[in-house]
Amino acid sequence: MDIYAVIMAGGVGSRFWPRSKEKKPKQLIRIFGENTMIQDTVFRLDGIIKKENILIITNNLQKARVIEQLPQIPEENIIAEPFGKNTAACIGLSLAIIRNKSKDAVVVTLPSDHLIINVKEFQNTIKTAVEFSYSSKGLVTIGINPTHPETGYGYIQVIDGKVEDNVYKVSTFAEKPILETAKRFIDSGDFFWNSGMFIWHLDAILKEIYKYMPELYQGIEEMSKLKAVNFEKSLTNIYGKLRNISIDYGIMEKSDNVFLTKGSFDWSDVGSWEAVYQLSEKDDDRNVKVGDVYFRDTSGSYIFTPKKFTAVLGVDNLIVIDTKDALLICSREKAQDVKHVVEYLKMHKRNEHL
Repeated sequence: MDIYAVIMAGGVGSRFWPRSKEKKPKQLIRIFGENTMIQDTVFRLDGIIKKENILIITNNLQKARVIEQLPQIPEENIIAEPFGKNTAACIGLSLAIIRNKSKDAVVVTLPSDHLIINVKEFQNTIKTAVEFSYSSKGLVTIGINPTHPETGYGYIQVIDGKVEDNVYKVSTFAEKPILETAKRFIDSGDFFWNSGMFIWHLDAILKEIYKYMPELYQGIEEMSKLKAVNFEKSLTNIYGKLRNISIDYGIMEKSDNVFLTKGSFDWSDVGSWEAVYQLSEKDDDRNVKVGDVYFRDTSGSYIFTPKKFTAVLGVDNLIVIDTKDALLICSREKAQDVKHVVEYLKMHKRNEHL
């Protein structure tokens, strides 16, 4: 058995504007600690997956920075999509590459921009999922025990009773719910947060793609035969024929061969500045600061101003993100709406801020 990892790193992180830009998005910036999020994602695989078996799927705008930040990964393993087509196409491209390297591979597919504490527990969960997916040829996802009725995550429901130690049969996938529905999910005890991490044997996932997404399977067949000559042009032609759809919609929600391993580690997809605030250490007034900040009569606020002295007086529950060319000020409850700023800038062709 060969174990490969695929790290999906092509997103733009629009909810993290103005720090996250198209050329240097969320996964390529430091939000917690000394490393960028993609660096931490790779470091978490130390000791369980060989560096030469880690693939990074990114895009042309970000590829150079990914190479710069991950010198331990062979440069030929950092592949740029011609354009984004959601996770199904990204995963299809990675499977085409891996199939040419190994016929007996288990593939661990991970987002590049999640926060995970308890790395040892994460690695143990991955090992359990790898062993089960190899022996059963089932598709495995990692579910996170919900700590509160979160409306920003998808949910996965399992059938009562273990299939194996810490492995459960999946019943249904549920999209991001409203608050009342999320509360019902929590009360039921059989719903988990969808982490977006997948582990599957190469043959098993290809079988499901053939069954439920035949056009993607055909694309994988074509991508498997690509040569170095005219690679980018040929890949662009193939990508143009693929559907823009997530692997969740395309495969996982349809397949009856999906299982869940519970992740016993602290996890967040860090989906907004509000999430960063919640995960950060706070002072006695529940404020978080990055930079030289003076607070007075202020509480519950996140202030990022690393380049200048900033005074914040008489406000509550505020997010301030100050960069060299843009300034964001918003209430914490509107943190998810930051993406609308990016939409506005695109609509008005303000590319200097993107």
